[in-house]
Amino acid sequence: MQLTYNNQSLLATGCYEKNDSGVTNFGREAIKEMNRVGIVIDMSHSAEQSTLDAINISEKPIAITHANPDFWYEAKRNKSKDLLKTLADSGGMLGLSLYAHHLKDGTNCTLDSFCEMTAKTAELMGVKNIGIGSDLCLNQPDSIVEWMRNGTWTKAKNYGEGSKTKPGFPKQPDWFLDARGFNNLEQGLKKVGFNENEINGVLGNNWYNFYKGIN
Repeated sequence: MQLTYNNQSLLATGCYEKNDSGVTNFGREAIKEMNRVGIVIDMSHSAEQSTLDAINISEKPIAITHANPDFWYEAKRNKSKDLLKTLADSGGMLGLSLYAHHLKDGTNCTLDSFCEMTAKTAELMGVKNIGIGSDLCLNQPDSIVEWMRNGTWTKAKNYGEGSKTKPGFPKQPDWFLDARGFNNLEQGLKKVGFNENEINGVLGNNWYNFYKGIN
């Protein structure tokens, strides 16, 4: 369960806020209860200090299920090297995002570029701490992403990682249009030097082991 969705919540600060005050007192209690009942804390849409707080407060490893490192591309939701290293040191998991707004060159991101980033992230975090978190909403109208960004809390239009001229879902790279793109990822990861066990881990087994170890 995520503690925020881009904006400030009662639990923590979202990644779109100017000031990051960290996890709130209510957030601390929520994390404790999530630990107790076996719900994984997800900080994909949260700001940096809030995410570091969650790592420190939680008695179990947390996850960032869909984001990329900002050393590759500085999207608002992508994460710093220091944060990712702390996440890995705590036993947490990063799911690499395939959403075009999180990719270097967006829709035009190449498979080679994504897989090279994956290799560098594995060097930083350890290959067992990374997986895929595609962040795709297939066959959904643009009204869905508009609702996710705005909900019912504001009259002003929030375009999130899009813009007024491109308000809807971005077009996916042609090498990952849907789950069949995992075949392309397998070949791309092999090309940059991952062995079979490591590829199987990144494409699914690492998530399985992470969730198995939480409960």
